[in-house]
Amino acid sequence: MKEGDIAEDFCLPDYEGKEHCLCDYRGKWVVLYFYPKDNTSGCTKEAKGFTEMQDEFEKLGAVIIGVSKDSPKSHAKFIEKHNLKILLLSDEEHKVLERYGAWGKKKNYGREYYGTIRTTFLIDPEGKIVKVWRNVRVNGHVEKVLEELKKFVEVKK
Repeated sequence: MKEGDIAEDFCLPDYEGKEHCLCDYRGKWVVLYFYPKDNTSGCTKEAKGFTEMQDEFEKLGAVIIGVSKDSPKSHAKFIEKHNLKILLLSDEEHKVLERYGAWGKKKNYGREYYGTIRTTFLIDPEGKIVKVWRNVRVNGHVEKVLEELKKFVEVKK
């Protein structure tokens, strides 16, 4: 998936096992972000950042959806522990991660393995991907996404 593509629809469960489909959010801006693992330092910082700025995103007509390969049970603990308000979905078989190019070979301490590549997509109300951030660095990322969203919302007015 790249800028200009129509975001491929998918359905994944939340922490309660309730299915959410991307098409359910047509008519809204969607910040779709893929992250490696619940309760790790970077992922916690990113989720808390999106939670803290959620009102700003909502004022611009956007919903925030986080996706990882963690289980719904793991998401429930993560949400409760950090008082997260954003929607987190579980992709345990990493099929959506793969389709969106957020799954691939990684290196850590000289070891190669497959895992989640931190990636964020900004999707317009018609379902088109208007911006992609790959290999995201957490510091300042939420603010960058909000700034981009503001620019696109202004253009659409």
